[in-house]
Amino acid sequence: MGTILDGKALAKLKADKLKEKVKILKEKGINPLFCVINIGENPASQVYIRSKGRLAKKIGIEQKLYQLPTNTQESEVAELIKKLNADPSVDGMMIQLPVPEQINITNLMEIIDPSKDVDGLTPANSGRLWQGHHFVEPATPDGIIALIDHYQIDLEGKNVVVIGRSDIVGKPIAALALERNATVTILHSKTQNPEFYLKHADVIISAVGQANLIKADMIKEGAVIVDVGINHVDGHLVGDVDFDDVKNKAGWITPVPGGVGPLTVEFLMEQVVKLARRRNDRK
Repeated sequence: MGTILDGKALAKLKADKLKEKVKILKEKGINPLFCVINIGENPASQVYIRSKGRLAKKIGIEQKLYQLPTNTQESEVAELIKKLNADPSVDGMMIQLPVPEQINITNLMEIIDPSKDVDGLTPANSGRLWQGHHFVEPATPDGIIALIDHYQIDLEGKNVVVIGRSDIVGKPIAALALERNATVTILHSKTQNPEFYLKHADVIISAVGQANLIKADMIKEGAVIVDVGINHVDGHLVGDVDFDDVKNKAGWITPVPGGVGPLTVEFLMEQVVKLARRRNDRK
């Protein structure tokens, strides 16, 4: 069986260290504060927000939730963002996704001050990521890189295949892997002969939300498998990878749950602290 990439254990280790960093900041009068704007009552969003709140409290970060009705108009959210941009006590903010259909998330991302962009999704910060001059990164990709580093997996010269091209995971993890001198291929719904790329991949990062998509016969022996998928099947949480089928062929593999998920929440807190330090000239 391949080595389990234990994201849960790493997230705890990182959170303990981050708690100490926050303690030092507070001793210097810096109290990290980030704001979450949630529009509507999406059940998954509610769970995620509570999870972030618990970890923030444990670490010593203040999380302020702005819970808005489902019928909130885009202009109202824009005004709230401008208010938070101008508030010197706010170190970071994020808009919880998904948003109701009347909200154009692209328009709102253009309004968020890049120096307070916890998600790293504003146009300015997305551009910086691809240029290699970024000071904040989307939490899930940042967590994936940390997990790979923790297990001393070298990406240089490796064939890395990313399944999915979302702005939240697919594209930014591709950019971060390129920074490590990997050769990166992004697969998506229009890719022809995806099996070819998977068979030649040293590292596969799947983030499409399709249960048990990746099977053992689709990968090469000893490949690194990072499963970002979260799918509910028969009351159970499963990933994009058929874990039981793949685990004996992979060299390293993340479980679901307990792999990438815990790192996403922890690295969101990492971004908050990064921004707080940066805004107080403590780079």
